[in-house]
Amino acid sequence: MKFRQILLLSLLFMLPASAWAQQPSEQIEIDYNSPKKYVVGGVSVEGNTYFSEDQILQLTGLRKGMEVTVPSEEISGIVNRLWHQRFFEDVAVAVDSLVPSRDTAYFKILIQERPRVSKWTFSGVKSGEQKELLERLNLRRGGVFSEYVKKTSIDIITRYFREKGFQNVKVEAYSKKDKVVANAVRVNFAVDRGQKVKIKKINFYGNKSLKENKLVRAMKKTKDNRFINFFNSKKFNEKEYENDKKNLISVFNEAGFRDARILRDSIYYMEPGRLGIDFYIDEGKKYYFRDVKWTGNSVYPTETLDEILMIRKGDPYDVVTLEKRLFGGGKQNEYDVSKLYRDNGYLFFNVQPVELNIEGDSVDVELRVVEGKPATLNNIIINGNDLTNERVIRRQVFTRPGYLFSQSDFERSIREIASMGQFDPEAIMDPNTGYSIIPNQMDNTVDIIYNVTEKPSSQLELSGGWGGNTFVATVGVSFNNFSTRRFFDKSAWRPVPLGDAQNLAFRFQTNGTYYTSLSASFSEPWLFGKKPTSLNLSLYYTRQTNSYLAFNVLNNDEFMEVYGFAAGLGTRLKWPDNYFVLYNQLSWQTYRLQDWRYQFMFDTGISHNLSYTISLSRNSTDQQIYPRQGSDFSLSLQLTPPYSLLRKKAWRMDPATGEYYQEKVKSWKDIDYSRQTPQQRYKWIEYHKWSFKGTVYTKLVGDLVLMARAQFGYLGYYNRNWGYSPFEGFRLGGDGMSGYDTYGSEIIALRGYENYSLTPMATDQSLSGNYYAGNVYDKFTVELRYPVVLQPQSTIYALLFLEGGNCWDDIRKFNPFQIKRSAGVGVRVFLPMIGLLGVDWGWGFDDPVNGGSQFHFVIGQQF
Repeated sequence: MKFRQILLLSLLFMLPASAWAQQPSEQIEIDYNSPKKYVVGGVSVEGNTYFSEDQILQLTGLRKGMEVTVPSEEISGIVNRLWHQRFFEDVAVAVDSLVPSRDTAYFKILIQERPRVSKWTFSGVKSGEQKELLERLNLRRGGVFSEYVKKTSIDIITRYFREKGFQNVKVEAYSKKDKVVANAVRVNFAVDRGQKVKIKKINFYGNKSLKENKLVRAMKKTKDNRFINFFNSKKFNEKEYENDKKNLISVFNEAGFRDARILRDSIYYMEPGRLGIDFYIDEGKKYYFRDVKWTGNSVYPTETLDEILMIRKGDPYDVVTLEKRLFGGGKQNEYDVSKLYRDNGYLFFNVQPVELNIEGDSVDVELRVVEGKPATLNNIIINGNDLTNERVIRRQVFTRPGYLFSQSDFERSIREIASMGQFDPEAIMDPNTGYSIIPNQMDNTVDIIYNVTEKPSSQLELSGGWGGNTFVATVGVSFNNFSTRRFFDKSAWRPVPLGDAQNLAFRFQTNGTYYTSLSASFSEPWLFGKKPTSLNLSLYYTRQTNSYLAFNVLNNDEFMEVYGFAAGLGTRLKWPDNYFVLYNQLSWQTYRLQDWRYQFMFDTGISHNLSYTISLSRNSTDQQIYPRQGSDFSLSLQLTPPYSLLRKKAWRMDPATGEYYQEKVKSWKDIDYSRQTPQQRYKWIEYHKWSFKGTVYTKLVGDLVLMARAQFGYLGYYNRNWGYSPFEGFRLGGDGMSGYDTYGSEIIALRGYENYSLTPMATDQSLSGNYYAGNVYDKFTVELRYPVVLQPQSTIYALLFLEGGNCWDDIRKFNPFQIKRSAGVGVRVFLPMIGLLGVDWGWGFDDPVNGGSQFHFVIGQQF
């Protein structure tokens, strides 16, 4: 009985459900001539693989409970929204079922997804080009291959090769089904670059006033085969061609031809792969400035603005130069009116030149000035410093919140960040991505954003060099972003604490038992954190024996040891300008010898070198690795106490016993040093050493840079009787590597000659044989540099050089025109983890024995 009751209740509950069952879709008939509204009972998706059902439903906008009309533009819009995503090959919306009352409908979204790309490949393309194309195309594995992707990719590849001069390039895209990955295709871009198209001849017609060579030079990227374009590319670039047509008109405008225009231009093939270009020009009439007036200027008087403008009545009507002197863009270090205002906070300054009157060949110009109000710096934002502490960057910049905006301070800040060594200098100097100036004219403030890009700054040096007739191996490590502040932070040791722009370096150099050198150094650019006062500490030890592995001679009884310490402080000055740095250093050095008879003053004994160095330097280069502009000058003086001028005792030898004793004398002039032993004479070394180095970088065209450098050094004495110091002299010639040198000499490179071969030798009977006696030198270098790669990972540039210099043993023999000349080519590669790598080939012209063809190779050291 109980079982029957339960069965009856179950049947009663099932009855409403069967009565309200959905009508199957195959029985549904939609009258498209009579649209009808339905309540959405539910939505399902069919055919999706990569996209989830929820993702597709969000795109459609359909949801349970809403009312839709079928058919309608609303349903068509759903299909279009899905179709425009470009992820689907086919899209449909169907009514899956209706309830019996036919007022509620269940919908189904039917899609067919496009196959995903499992691999993108290229044919007819070099490996380096393929990498660049992938970066431009931004193609990802797993992406869809639609007609849109196909068309845009072909366009990008075509433009890429046309920029390289392949104007007839053809690109096709082919796809084939992937046999391994389901619903996937492999896409290959087949490139037929064709013959490279170059410009053979450019003809100008109608230019009566300007010489043809001037027109040729005005076109920066469109060059033909004439001799003055020898170093320029002759490829045809359509985009640059349009810019050069504007440059062509500008050169006429600069000469006063205000109405100059190109009547027509024609491009044609003179032969396969070689173009001819004809320009037909209408110069028009030449115009001149008559009256130039300023209006609206109250901060600066008209006389001050006229001095910068430098335009006088009767000058050719040169609108190009006018705009450069108003808004900038002229020659390096050339001042302009806009910068005058912006350096004093007037960021919103504007000036509008207006032609008031044109009468005959004369033009009256009114310069309408809107000065605005001074802008105050608000937010200074620094992005991208993932490793370097933000305070380290902020102390370098000259833009501070609350200060008035200054264009010069902003440019100096960019230069300081680029010169730090922790960031990519090319990235921060890029006006598109390196920085942003965001003015707010409503409250007269401005925000500045510096977008820095960290680069590996620590260096590992593993080098081998040939110097001093021996092979020397070097191992060194330099942490150029060290942080002593985080020294006791365990989490910062990865592998060492970094982030404060300090430098900690260790270096080990050896030739086995013959030569060993150890050195350590530390530098802090901001000693107390608030002022740019630098601290530099260094400690070193060197030992050299008479062991010689080539002859299997191992002997440690004869040796020379050198050990020393140096500490220096550098301070940035405010006068004459804040590019100047005054540096002071105190150094101590001791030489200890035991039976050493190899080019030294004595064989057994000790010499001490206690010196003080003061130097004044000015460095305004725009960056460290590849400077394009600026200069670097330094003048230094290193001196020891004048011991010989303070002595009142002279060494005398007892003829009977042969022993030495000290005897008082009236004056230091009475001391005869020729009677002293070298150990007595050179126990305390004395000298004064003067050095000058000056380098100027000039950007010629684009990234082509001319570097000019001059150097001079002089090692002087206090007392002629005591003579020149055998220490701290100069050794000239070769690659500039020190080899196993421990003699306390400054090594000066001069390519094209053997190492030290231009250094004079001296002989002293009281000393142990011959020794280098370079007491005066000069050197002059001119380099033409051009970059091949300028990336954070590496910097590569090629160079041509002319070089000359000489070395003398006495200042009275110095002749700046008596130099040894050389010329050659080279390449430099800078890798952040290793440093600078260089190889040069030079030809020395003025020494048939030590000159001629010479290769110079170095790792971890700059020439």
